[in-house]
Amino acid sequence: MTERVHQQIEQIFEDASRQVFASLARSVRDLDLAEDAMQEAFALAIDQWALDGIPDNPVAWLITTGRFKAIDTIRRREKLNDIGTDVAYRMQDIAGTNASRAEAEIEDDRLRLIFTCCHPAIDLKVQIPLTLREVCGLTTEEIARAFLTTPATMAQRIVRGKAKIRDAAIPFVIPDAADLPERLDSVLSVIYLIFNEGYSASSGDSITRAELSNEAIRLCRLVLELMEDAEVMGLLALMLLHESRRETRQTCEGDIILLEEQDRSRWNRDMIVEGKRLIEGSLQSRQFGFYTIQAAISAVHADAATADDTDWDQIVSLYDILLRVEPSSVIELNRAVAVAMKDGAESGLRIIQTILDRGDLVDYALAHSARGELLRRVGRTDDAIQAVEKALRLTQQASEQRFLANKLQELRAS
Repeated sequence: MTERVHQQIEQIFEDASRQVFASLARSVRDLDLAEDAMQEAFALAIDQWALDGIPDNPVAWLITTGRFKAIDTIRRREKLNDIGTDVAYRMQDIAGTNASRAEAEIEDDRLRLIFTCCHPAIDLKVQIPLTLREVCGLTTEEIARAFLTTPATMAQRIVRGKAKIRDAAIPFVIPDAADLPERLDSVLSVIYLIFNEGYSASSGDSITRAELSNEAIRLCRLVLELMEDAEVMGLLALMLLHESRRETRQTCEGDIILLEEQDRSRWNRDMIVEGKRLIEGSLQSRQFGFYTIQAAISAVHADAATADDTDWDQIVSLYDILLRVEPSSVIELNRAVAVAMKDGAESGLRIIQTILDRGDLVDYALAHSARGELLRRVGRTDDAIQAVEKALRLTQQASEQRFLANKLQELRAS
């Protein structure tokens, strides 16, 4: 009985801990206090649920318990006979929230937390890392890898962000319609990074984390309800088109299946249809940008019945437009792969070599993996081995490591 309860609690923590944290953060208005209260609530659940069983609504139980734990912490910090006005107000507010929202809907608390972390008062360099840490629960090391910086540097940024929220009393609310536009870019960036971590996990045993991808799509739908913006439609379309391929991206054992080898009959057609409809709406507004163009590229892949039917001319043209909108070495790399498919491996290889020669993407595993594949195609096996070896050293993802190790074995055998 106890072991089964422990397993269920572990699953609840994996699925809902950030939702619990977001609701506590809104109540206590202190991210560190909310984190401590959440941990205490889960610790109590381990003991109490083993005796009483798991409640009908475990998330609501954890939030309510966490709020009371936060009150206890505040009381311990202050003398009971000399409590400060601000602390007294916070305790009263938390208690009131417990009473009024015990059974209330908490769906949008994570969206509130995203807008809080992306408040204009917080440094732009801090907003996205802070949100990834607090909303998604990514580790500082995972975020540092995504931003190509050291964990120590990233930790300092996150600490600064949390302190700013606390000291400036930044509200945990969704902004008014008039304030939404200036906050939108950061919020969409965060949602897209959440999705990417779920669609292609940066580390761990599985290549995907479905709970993160689903959460990103849900949050984007909420933003679209708040503001019918072309780029919100574009981002939602992009995520739906990518997500439509989830079930075909890996084997039952968790090994990677490349795009050209996927069973396209198993792609989710409902997601593809919705994504293409959103792209059309975004394009008609004539206010589209980065996300919509990326979604259009994914739509070209979705329209191809087989890998050989892919319209690579159109994809390269869309990448040309995308580079004008958002110059990026990663986009250049993706375009290089498309050029290789359109004009031959040598053409794509020259572009990738140019990127690496100027010092960009030298620590990016996918750049070396792509270069290794193109080197293989032109018969430069020894160079391909060196490139794939470097990619293998750089990747932290178990499925990618197995994929690259298998590729190395094939190259050495040849």
